[in-house]
Amino acid sequence: MKKFAVIGIGKFGFHAAKALYEDGNEVVAIDSDKGRAQAVDAYCTEAIVLNSTNKEALRALGLENMDGVIVSTGTKISTSILICLYLQEIGVKKILVKALDEDHEKILKRVGATEIIHPERDMAIRISNSLSRPNVLDFIPLSDEFDLIQVGPPREFIGKSLKEINLRAKYNVHIIAIKELVPENFLLVPPASFVIKDSDILIMLGKSIDIKQIKSLK
Repeated sequence: MKKFAVIGIGKFGFHAAKALYEDGNEVVAIDSDKGRAQAVDAYCTEAIVLNSTNKEALRALGLENMDGVIVSTGTKISTSILICLYLQEIGVKKILVKALDEDHEKILKRVGATEIIHPERDMAIRISNSLSRPNVLDFIPLSDEFDLIQVGPPREFIGKSLKEINLRAKYNVHIIAIKELVPENFLLVPPASFVIKDSDILIMLGKSIDIKQIKSLK
C-alpha cells in the first residue's frame, strides 16, 4: 500500500484523492476549508483541516514519508508556490502540482515541483488524439520524443509475421506486446514468428516521428 497526500480539495483534488483511495492507497486529504474536508472524508483515509501555508503545520504531518504529494490549491498562484517550496524544504521527494499556465509551471519547477499537472490541457490533448487518430486505442506520450501506443494493425500487417513486417528495420519501432482478443491472451515480447490477426492489438514503442508513420498506414 502506498501513501499519498492531496493538498487542496477542489474538484480536481477531490477526484484525485478519491481515485487514489479507491485504488487501495492510504490518502490524507488536506484543506483549509472545513466543508471541503468533510465532503472528502468518506473517500480518503484521513481528512485534515489545515492552513497549508504554515510550514511547521505541514512538517508535523510527516509528508516526507509519503510516496507523493499532490498540490491543487485553486487560482491563487502564490499559495501553490509557497506550499511547493515548503514541501521541498521538508524533504518530500515527489511533489505534483497543478499549474495554471506556463509561467506558473516554470516557477513551480524552480521551487521543487517534480511533476506539473495541466488537467484541462492534458485532457484536451487526449480527447483530440482519440478523435484525430481513430485507430489508436490508447496513446501515452512518454517524453517529447517517445510514444507508447496501442493500435489496431494496419491492413498490410494482417496475415504477416512480425519477422515479415520487420518494423524495427523499416520504421525503428518496437512491438513490445500484443493483446490477442480471439482467443483472449496477452503476449509480452512476442516471437518473430507471431502472425498478426485483424483482431489483435499491437503495443508499440518508438520515437514520435516514427510512430506517426505507422499510424498513417491504412
